[in-house]
Amino acid sequence: MKWRLFAAFAALVAMVLLAQDIPLASYLRDTEYNRVLAGLERDAFLIAGTSEDLLSGETTPDEVAATTERLEASIKQYVATGGGRVVIVDAEAGVVVSSDADDQAGDDFSNRPEFVSALAGDPATGERTSQDVGDLVYVAVPVISGGTVVGAVRITFAASVVDDRVNEKTRGLLLVGGISLLGAALAAVFIANGITSPLRRLQRSTERLAAGDFSGRAATNEGAKEIRSLATSFNSMTEQISALLDQQKSFAGDASHQLRTPLTALRLQLERAAAMVDEDPVGARERIEAAGEETERLQRLVEGLLMIARSEGSTPELVEVDVTALVRERADVWASLCEERGVRLLTSAEDGLRARAVPNALEQIVDNYVDNAFGVAAPGDTITIAAVTRHREIAVHVVDEGPGMRPDHLAHAFDRFWRAPDAPHGGSGIGLAVVRHLAQLSGGRAELRNRPDRAGLDASVVLPELR
Repeated sequence: MKWRLFAAFAALVAMVLLAQDIPLASYLRDTEYNRVLAGLERDAFLIAGTSEDLLSGETTPDEVAATTERLEASIKQYVATGGGRVVIVDAEAGVVVSSDADDQAGDDFSNRPEFVSALAGDPATGERTSQDVGDLVYVAVPVISGGTVVGAVRITFAASVVDDRVNEKTRGLLLVGGISLLGAALAAVFIANGITSPLRRLQRSTERLAAGDFSGRAATNEGAKEIRSLATSFNSMTEQISALLDQQKSFAGDASHQLRTPLTALRLQLERAAAMVDEDPVGARERIEAAGEETERLQRLVEGLLMIARSEGSTPELVEVDVTALVRERADVWASLCEERGVRLLTSAEDGLRARAVPNALEQIVDNYVDNAFGVAAPGDTITIAAVTRHREIAVHVVDEGPGMRPDHLAHAFDRFWRAPDAPHGGSGIGLAVVRHLAQLSGGRAELRNRPDRAGLDASVVLPELR
């Protein structure tokens, strides 16, 4: 990806440079070519000015030789400096002075178009091919004296010499374009690295994650905003996956550990019942009933584990709960059992109490608390279900008159699978853990405390009040 980005960026810059520099180079070439021709034309007019006296015939015979000598010296100096060829002809196109040793005085150049044009009074510029020197660039101008064309001056250069002068300028443009392209290439490498480096590191993090390593995290302070956001999302995903896997491992470990005991007890009870079915039918029935109790315990344990496992790592939907009506409803459900045991069940709930909680959470919490209280209640004891509001919270209390709990036991009561040493047989050790989990999912908390006035336990759940 890095090199694809580099190639795309460099190609884009190259296209921009080509689109800009090709027309510009053509323009500069034409401009420089015209400037060179204009310079040659200026030089030709200067030479024409110095040769006017000689060609006009106004010099005396004694002055002709000296004038010709000075003109030849001037032309030689010009040729030595510029490298061109200079020919001066009279009005009949006969050679008067020439920088070319092959040209003789009086040679007829009337067949040369540039001289024809110049002797007609019109300067001529252009290119032509010479059999001797190849392609030529020429400038021919008339020599005028008193309004009369008395001759012409032609300066020629090899086309390669003029091209070199023109190319010298265009090479500068090409150099600037090359430097710009190199700078753009370096910038492209830097930009491509800036984009792809965080992506490569993120890719390595995903590869480690795929290999089962959840310890690595992607850097969230590198790269563009979108890449940082992607890295943050990746880290959140990694943490969530890691937490879910930890929960699965914990669930598997807890389940295997806690299911072993009731399954073993169930197997033993059934084996004993099978052995006693012929000799002691009554004892076999008792064993089968005990096996049924173990089955119920096992069912409660599995249901609690599944409920916790399904809700962990999820964002629950909270619903409106009529706390007053729910407390009275659960009291009606438990009333018959309490009556059979000789236990009084009282309710105290303010009217119009409403809270928000996970669906069915408060029912399970109240039932769990009442079931625990019912398990330790003796005939004549009282269990009270009360709902009150305090500080924009609603608290539901289940208060019993049992033995209560030791302070060190209270600290572990909500731990998963923890059971007090003196707890009644048949408990799963998962009930209060489910209570706390449901309370936390509902945005509340579960609490246990001994009654301050007498023996007994006050089990409560506190939920946010709905306003």
